[in-house]
Amino acid sequence: MDARSAALVRANFRSILEAPHGSGRLISAFYSHLFAEAPGLRELFPPSMELQHERMVSAIQYVLDHLERWDQAQGFLEQLAVDHRKYGVEASHFDIAGRALLAAFHTYNGPLWTRDLEEGWRDIAILISASMAIGANSDSSQPYWEAKVVGHRRVLDDLAIVRLQSEEPIPYLAGQYVPVCVPQRPKMWRYLSPAIPTNPYGEIEFHIRGVRDGAVSPGMVAETQVGDIWRIAGPLGALHVDTTSRRDVLMIGSGTGIAPLRAQLIDMGRRGDNPRVHFFIGGRYPCDLYDVENMWQLSLSNPWLTVVPVCESESNPYWHPHPPADPPFGMHRRLIGNLGAVVASFGSWADRQIQIAGSAQMISDTTRALLAVGTPDYVISSDPV
Repeated sequence: MDARSAALVRANFRSILEAPHGSGRLISAFYSHLFAEAPGLRELFPPSMELQHERMVSAIQYVLDHLERWDQAQGFLEQLAVDHRKYGVEASHFDIAGRALLAAFHTYNGPLWTRDLEEGWRDIAILISASMAIGANSDSSQPYWEAKVVGHRRVLDDLAIVRLQSEEPIPYLAGQYVPVCVPQRPKMWRYLSPAIPTNPYGEIEFHIRGVRDGAVSPGMVAETQVGDIWRIAGPLGALHVDTTSRRDVLMIGSGTGIAPLRAQLIDMGRRGDNPRVHFFIGGRYPCDLYDVENMWQLSLSNPWLTVVPVCESESNPYWHPHPPADPPFGMHRRLIGNLGAVVASFGSWADRQIQIAGSAQMISDTTRALLAVGTPDYVISSDPV
């Protein structure tokens, strides 16, 4: 795709995102065309398609942002296709999806549809559908594993740590995330990052925060019972520390977003030779730093790790029954302020491998704060979904 065509489709997609309910109308048109051509596909998806809409918009945006770095976009799309196997989607379905995507852009644009737009979006649709078909055909592993809940601990009213065990180890890498489906919400998959590395005993741990008005996460926190069987699909994501690089590492995590960073640090603790790591753990209140003491204990036996807690508020909220606990003796004092601003106040960290994990807003704000102080964008990593 040439630069002019890439600019045209990017501008068109931006106009859709900026229009009231624009992305919703586009994705609704996509699924209308998809299910009209292949009605049987509707049975593969959950009754509510709202989250599918959000994920599809994010995926299209990621592809458009990486047209000049197509190897990254293609890797993302191939992973996404493997992930869709949990629904029962097959490689042949992606040709239908490509046609539906092009038809959706035509439907949305209506009289503004031009030959140049059609050619540009046709190229994008072909790139997406072909890459996803390749991904679906390249993976022969099982679409998901079953794991039994063996532990459920409420850390806060809206936060739980859930430990599960499967009959065989689930093959993920520390730093990746996995789709999870719970018995209370069948067919409604959510992405969670394991908070520990995979191990020979099939153990896996998730840190889950209930999202207000969420369809699944509040149930994971409040309704999970020991003995429940969860389904866990194949891993996605590419957060990792390049141990062959001479660059040290900066990790920035907020809330339960620390999970993929935590898993990598535990995994690194198994090795003797590691780069230096600064780990900034953030939260709105001190109680949100629910795992900071465990990370501090990890740093005591691993001198390459420095843990720095950051809070936006000095005190816990009124509804939390306990005052903030003092940091363990010898640990860095809590810093007060916005996490991204605090990290950026130390400089650009331009010589580091940087990973950011947390909510989409937190990742965006922190990335923007770092770029503003001169951090090169190519050293910053975060997951696209």
